[in-house]
Amino acid sequence: MDFYLVKSYGGTMSVHSYTIGAAARALGVSVDTIRRWDREGRIAVSRDARNHRLVAAAEVDRLRGSTPRSLTARNRLPARVVSVEREGFLARVVLDTTKPAQVVAVVTREAVDELDLRAGDDAHVILKATSVMVGQMR
Repeated sequence: MDFYLVKSYGGTMSVHSYTIGAAARALGVSVDTIRRWDREGRIAVSRDARNHRLVAAAEVDRLRGSTPRSLTARNRLPARVVSVEREGFLARVVLDTTKPAQVVAVVTREAVDELDLRAGDDAHVILKATSVMVGQMR
């Protein structure tokens, strides 16, 4: 995670700030979303000497909520991983949500490996307008 240690002019106070890209990754949103939130006044940002946006760690924590691994996406469904099929670059993850609903996500194999998803694991189904993401509940 990219962050800067920004010192006040007096040199006595330091604040951790994320670059806009690191803040976006930490919040599970795009850099364009951070820029839009800044224009709309929904997120507090500062600027560095090169006029690049910096987001204070406290602001990222505020937007994440009480759980550090939470996301800003609002459409979430608790789910259980039914099966994981890896084939080449992609992996097919079948998740059971509230009976009888079932969500099928086609995600990169790398994401499945990184989350270490296995049949029987508890997970979140996080829905976005054009995609489905899978998050591990640990």
